[in-house]
Amino acid sequence: MSRKPDSRKRPPVPKTRMTEILPPEGVPIRFDLAGLGGRFGAQLVDILLSLLVVSLFIFVLSAADVITGEGVIAILALSMFLLRAPYYITTEILWNGQTLGKRLLGLRVVSGDGRALSPHAITVRNLMKEFEVFVPGTYLLIASNLGIVPGLILLVWIIALLLIPLFNKRRQRLGDIIANTYVISVPRPVLLPDLTRQPTPAAGQFTFLPHHLDHYGRFELQTLEQLLQVRTGTLNAAARRQHDLNLRRVSDAIVARIGFEENIPEADTDAFLRAFYRTQRAYLENRKLFGDTREDKFHNRSETRA
Repeated sequence: MSRKPDSRKRPPVPKTRMTEILPPEGVPIRFDLAGLGGRFGAQLVDILLSLLVVSLFIFVLSAADVITGEGVIAILALSMFLLRAPYYITTEILWNGQTLGKRLLGLRVVSGDGRALSPHAITVRNLMKEFEVFVPGTYLLIASNLGIVPGLILLVWIIALLLIPLFNKRRQRLGDIIANTYVISVPRPVLLPDLTRQPTPAAGQFTFLPHHLDHYGRFELQTLEQLLQVRTGTLNAAARRQHDLNLRRVSDAIVARIGFEENIPEADTDAFLRAFYRTQRAYLENRKLFGDTREDKFHNRSETRA
């Protein structure tokens, strides 16, 4: 007897490209890489904002008769150059890998090694952006006496570097490759009520004090939720063992980081993580930092740098 083909429609497969980070905690975390359209949109927003600021500056100078005629173009190009790099570097340092454009489009720069995004990496990737596109592009636009051959060389240079993200699996431009960074789509705040409402065996035995809860932010809380939401009943024996190992690694990492002094029996690992999740989430919400300032475990470093 032949089987009828399954006529049920399968859910569409999201057209996203995933990447995996292995942070120091040792548990792989998967992210959606930012699409080229989203990156272009964020870049466009940042350029328009920079252009608006520079235009206001030039308007003031023109109104005061400080510059006239051809000097406007030169001042415009110089001002954009002096504003762009500090703007990108400063905002990405203060906002953990986000500029205004990236915040609006839901994108973020992350480090390829899973650690904090360092000021050095941010500076390198943004200075490289100047040499990749902005400086040759500006020269191509404003140099009236530029010959055909130099103009073609600059144009080929720009196009070649713009195409680099199309030919590597992490969609990195040259500056990202050198700095070991890449751009991801920020996970949506999907901290569902399920985990806070489910009864947790042995959860009452774990008591968390304020100093235990001042280490992590929304980013890590979402990652922990993804781990706790895994339906273990659907896993085979090998996958279940790996999942239990991941839970234990995360539990050990949390205990070490927050300075939790109680011993966590292996049988209570899941209960400990769920209790920590509920308490940490309530703590962030009560401080009104949920989804805003306290984005991740590196928030203290950002505040220090600021």
